[in-house]
Amino acid sequence: MLLLSHHPPHPPATIPCPRENSSNILDNLLSRMEQYANNLEELVEERTQAYLEEKRKAEALLYQILPHSVAEQLKRGETVQAEAFDSVTIYFSDIVGFTALSAESTPMQVVTLLNDLYTCFDAVIDNFDVYKVETIGDAYMVVSGLPVRNGRLHAREVARMALALLDAVRSFRIRHRPQEQLRLRIGIHTGPVCAGVVGLKMPRYCLFGDTVNTASRMESNGEALKIHLSSETKAVLEEFGGFELELRGDVEMKGKGKVRTYWLLGEWGSST
Repeated sequence: MLLLSHHPPHPPATIPCPRENSSNILDNLLSRMEQYANNLEELVEERTQAYLEEKRKAEALLYQILPHSVAEQLKRGETVQAEAFDSVTIYFSDIVGFTALSAESTPMQVVTLLNDLYTCFDAVIDNFDVYKVETIGDAYMVVSGLPVRNGRLHAREVARMALALLDAVRSFRIRHRPQEQLRLRIGIHTGPVCAGVVGLKMPRYCLFGDTVNTASRMESNGEALKIHLSSETKAVLEEFGGFELELRGDVEMKGKGKVRTYWLLGEWGSST
């Protein structure tokens, strides 16, 4: 006897479509790859910006420690050759009594003093066609006429700068000893030099020649709050006229014998 079931037969089992499943896997993989590429692109952009910022800082530092034209040569990968200059004017100054002042001050007070003073000086010399060669302790060295030659103007530029610096130091106040007057001593000389970049890790633009030594002697044999000139600088200044000069006389200098020197008192028509 045939029995009829009230339940319909089970429908056939559904088999997943292999093509649809593989398509989902591929889409997922492509999506992940796209996300990875985007993340990688952002990372590259960040690293590139960081590199460019560090490069900018390095170039800015290069321009601070070397003359602009010399820094440009180094940026282009060129070798900076030493160069001879027939006539430049060199300025040296230091603070009379600095050793005693330092002994009576804390190291931090000395650092603050020099930082304040050189910040003041740097602002002054920016107004003239000069290049600050270096500072060593309280010694300040500046030159005009290199690396870009300026004819005979170098003596006039340095003379005007020296008068401006002397005027600035008269109103300069030491933070921890505000009643004390800094006594700046200045020496200037004109002559030939050789200049070039020395060193790799910390390159420096250095000057060589007897002119450097003579300028240093002019400073060390000078007097506080006065500008001591060599006869060579005096001769160039007289070509321009307008400067008030006074004969100091013959001064005995180490390695030089007796040298005739002058005081620079001012410039006519100037407020200095």
